[in-house]
Order: sequence, then structure tokens, then C-alpha cells
Amino acid sequence: MRALCLCLAVLLAPPASAQTLQCAARAQVLDMLSKQEQTRRAMGQAGPAVMELFAAEDSQRWTLTVTLRDGRMCLLAHGTGYEARFEVFPAPGTAS
Repeated sequence: MRALCLCLAVLLAPPASAQTLQCAARAQVLDMLSKQEQTRRAMGQAGPAVMELFAAEDSQRWTLTVTLRDGRMCLLAHGTGYEARFEVFPAPGTAS
């Protein structure tokens, strides 16, 4: 996990602002994620952007990204303890 954090810190090097996303060219971020043995596990449309979840099966590391219209990929969050779950939630008003 330290290696991932260090890679992201060096690769994405954000300006000093709490609200600035850490972004780089999509190819660079995908290369870094590949080196961490993370593969895409989920994706979804977020307005004009695409949200993607990457995870490594063996280490349970995960990274949540968003790819912007201009081709930059930005880090939203990362951590450990990834576990794939496929749950069906009960319909509103029904017993669980």
C-alpha cells in the first residue's frame, strides 16, 4: 500500500489545495494501476465523466478514479480490504 501511495503522490503531484483532484494522463494512471496488479472491477457514467473502481485480487487494494472529458484520470480514493459483493437489497417497504 505504501508503494501505491508513493506512486500516486509522485505521479499525480497535486498543487497544495484540499479541493484539487490528483490527476494525470489516463495512460499514466492505468500503467501505475497495472503495476500494482489492479484491474477494473466496476465502472459507471458520472455526467460527462466515467467513474471506475480498480482492485487487486490478492492484496485487496482498491482505487476509485474518475476520467474527465479532457482525458485526465483523477484519484478519488484508495484503500485496502476490497471485497466483491453482489447483494440484492429488499424493495422499499418490504421486510429484509
